[in-house]
Amino acid sequence: MSEAAAPAPHAAERAPAPQPDAAARSPAPKRYASVDALRGLTVAAMLLVNDPGDWSHVYAPLLHSDWHGFTPTDLVFPMFLFIVGASIALAMLPRLDAGTPAPALLRPALWRALRILGLGLALHLIAMWVTDRDYLRLPGVLQRIGLCFAAAAAIALYLSARAQWALWGALLAGYFVLLAVGGSYAPFVNIASRIDFSILGAHVYQIDPASGRGHDPEGLVSTLGALATTLLGLRAGDWLRRGQVRALLLAGAAGLLAGAALDLAQPINKNLWTPAYVLWAGGWSCWILALCHVLIDRKGWPPLGRAFGVNAIAAYGGSALLLYLLMGLGWLEPIYRHGFADWMTPRFGPYLPSLAFALAFVALWWLVVRALDARRIYFKI
Repeated sequence: MSEAAAPAPHAAERAPAPQPDAAARSPAPKRYASVDALRGLTVAAMLLVNDPGDWSHVYAPLLHSDWHGFTPTDLVFPMFLFIVGASIALAMLPRLDAGTPAPALLRPALWRALRILGLGLALHLIAMWVTDRDYLRLPGVLQRIGLCFAAAAAIALYLSARAQWALWGALLAGYFVLLAVGGSYAPFVNIASRIDFSILGAHVYQIDPASGRGHDPEGLVSTLGALATTLLGLRAGDWLRRGQVRALLLAGAAGLLAGAALDLAQPINKNLWTPAYVLWAGGWSCWILALCHVLIDRKGWPPLGRAFGVNAIAAYGGSALLLYLLMGLGWLEPIYRHGFADWMTPRFGPYLPSLAFALAFVALWWLVVRALDARRIYFKI
């Protein structure tokens, strides 16, 4: 975060003051504490599941499903993308309704998406250096967020609600057919993994040593499903700003029922972000957003998680940098061993110290974002 350079002496005497662009002149949209809180709780959950003390000893609910299936951890990333879509609706649509031209809103959104993608690549470069890997992983969580943010922003600004629903349905149907004609949903041999590997080569998350095939859970093809999740969040955010909680509840029920039914034909699978996964996770996301809105915005409950939510980039990117720094210095394992495992394992077994480390890591970053929020410091990219 940087401050603008000071103007040259007497600059105001030589030129008129710059005028804000159309996006800056438009009225500030209403901010929903429930959305900030839910975004923050999701980021905290990301840190919790990504940073155990010992990956060999993690409680099952804090692990992703091995392949097909669904655990609580499998809800974290789709929930974040759902909130990305909802935030687009809450931030951009009121300005569009007030007369701000769509291009004036889209340009900063695309630049922001590019910066998010760049940060994801930068973190992967640092991870490659720290772990002495000989290849750079190109896809990633932030890269997927950037792509979905850019596409959903353009869709929100240029397509009507009806056209957005039509596109959402076409994404689900088209992706369902693509996966089905691939002939297999198995790891490495499914069509999404095959296409990703043919494009990205060794720059994916995982290579099967037996077959030489690759797979990435944030690959290009499965981003079709992730975009559908983001678009569902976009429509949910529009319902939220219109006060249509009943629509959120009905959509949640419909998503859960449709996801469970579609699972019989094509499995719920986070790695492939299948249409059944979109519907199932989207149903839960609609219900959770409605619950947070009622409790926080309407009943006045405290917005737990808000500090994480208003500094999501600082928490996610900063925590990754800290982890890589500790790994690079060789401090991570001694901190876990001396601070948690050595004295906790004999008393409680190996799983509790692993969880305690993750909780301590989340608590550390809660203190950081609380301090930033208290000083009204917000990192935006």
